[in-house]
Amino acid sequence: MNVTGRHATAEDLDDLARLFYELEAEQAAIKPMWPLADGLDEPAETSLKALIDDVDSVVVIGEIDGVALGFLWARSEALLAQAGGERVGVIRLIYTEPEARGVGVGHEMVVVALDELRRRGLRLFDARVSPGHRHAKNFFEAHGFAARLIVMHHDDAPFETR
Repeated sequence: MNVTGRHATAEDLDDLARLFYELEAEQAAIKPMWPLADGLDEPAETSLKALIDDVDSVVVIGEIDGVALGFLWARSEALLAQAGGERVGVIRLIYTEPEARGVGVGHEMVVVALDELRRRGLRLFDARVSPGHRHAKNFFEAHGFAARLIVMHHDDAPFETR
């Protein structure tokens, strides 16, 4: 079994879209707000193409024996002005098909993304993880990440029906 991570290209758009929609379904089941706030603008295929072309983004495909089973999107983002121009690499999306978890696909994607961001001069990194997604939290903690922010959300809709 050959587990690899590589930079995505426009030729990967069908696989990226398929994987994104699997991620979206998984996340929406955990956090219904996810498709509206944390995913990608629709149509996802157009957004994914824009990410591949974005100079501040890194899109990675994770494969086993040449079959795309995961993807990762990270981007370089500015910190506040008082950081003196320092930027942070943020892993915004990561997904591995459930059957391919635990065998190194996610690890390879993180290695490729962080290596590219380091090559661009970054030394600070964040990863977004949905609350309740214990597997993702444990995965990033195993890669040296620690929580620094939890975003709280409130939806008035359930209270309007009272």
